[in-house]
Amino acid sequence: MTAAARAMDAEDDRLQNLLAITDTKLNDVNSADPLAELLDRIKSVFDVDAVVVLLLDESGDYLVAHASRGLEEEVRQGMRVPVGSGFSGRIAAQGRPLAIEDVTEDTVVNPVLYERRISSMLGAPLVRDDHVIGVLHVGCLDVRTFTEDETHLLTVAAERVAGIVTARELAAETAAVELLGRSLRPRRFPAVSGAQFAGRYAPAAHRLIGGDWYDTFTLPNKDLWLVVGDVAGHGLRSAVVMGRIRSTLRAYALLGGGPAEVLERTDHKMHYFGMDAMTTMLCAVSTPPYETFEIADAGHPACVLAPPGDDASLVAVETDPPLGSFPGVRRTSVSVDLPLGAVLLLYTDGLVESRQIPVSEGMERLRAVVRADHPEVVCRTVMLRMVGDRIPDDDIAVLAMRRVTI
Repeated sequence: MTAAARAMDAEDDRLQNLLAITDTKLNDVNSADPLAELLDRIKSVFDVDAVVVLLLDESGDYLVAHASRGLEEEVRQGMRVPVGSGFSGRIAAQGRPLAIEDVTEDTVVNPVLYERRISSMLGAPLVRDDHVIGVLHVGCLDVRTFTEDETHLLTVAAERVAGIVTARELAAETAAVELLGRSLRPRRFPAVSGAQFAGRYAPAAHRLIGGDWYDTFTLPNKDLWLVVGDVAGHGLRSAVVMGRIRSTLRAYALLGGGPAEVLERTDHKMHYFGMDAMTTMLCAVSTPPYETFEIADAGHPACVLAPPGDDASLVAVETDPPLGSFPGVRRTSVSVDLPLGAVLLLYTDGLVESRQIPVSEGMERLRAVVRADHPEVVCRTVMLRMVGDRIPDDDIAVLAMRRVTI
């Protein structure tokens, strides 16, 4: 065979290897396991004994074994490698490929590698949006010098692995968000004689859920709690924090005390356990027949009170700092009378604020459209007039309550 023919065969092999790894069918997250299929192809193309994917944990300090072909015990044992240490840790820290021909206790921190007699390794970082999210490495039992072409090909493979991991995380997060959203929204309003309720929730554009919520519950002593809150940020993390805060507030409400005291306890827990999430919240609490509400405001937009046959007004409440902003804040509350037939409307700032409208103007527009009517009519009118066909810039939560005859 001539040198030219050998060169053509080598080029054909490289092309076939590249096609095997860049096959677009591997993008299908609905297939049985696209990542496992890709690792099998990488193992075959590189003719190696092991392929491993490690991903950064939430702290960003450790790589955790996520998937493997040939070193499955790494995954089963939950192997963790400190970023900056050992073979994979150096790749993650430096953000570039690395090869070693002699695996020893001095060159790696993972004992599985030298216990399984892996001799030579080649690794590349997994990168998403210019940030390292993990490492892909291959290893073989025989001593081997990896070529520049192989290093380039593994870098391409790492791009594919990062893409599949990202797609899987997105699919998992979407499913988790849908489930979490259903679990956190009130299934039904409490059956309370003397009160009617309605609510709305609309996530920001292109999101299924965020950190906004409303809640309504009664306590054994018949106290009625109306709550609306807004955790800074969007997406799954904000929703998870929102769920924790919502449960915390409910638990402290059961211990007794007014809204100011319960907000203080909730704020203390947020600081002590490092929830690290700025949260605005407004709580309105009343006892039957619900003619007076005690209202506490933690950095939240003022609620709207619409008496029957009259214009609505913004309830004047001393606004304390948001939860999570400063430790040890003393919370305050005010008492507000609610006439028979009147509506109390709580909401989050996504309803009254957008890129085109400042919050003060939005609040005035809201006040002008709220009327004392059935809460469902109030919510429907508010969403029609305040949102209409615009795509919300922020999450929106709305809670309406009307006092009726017991």
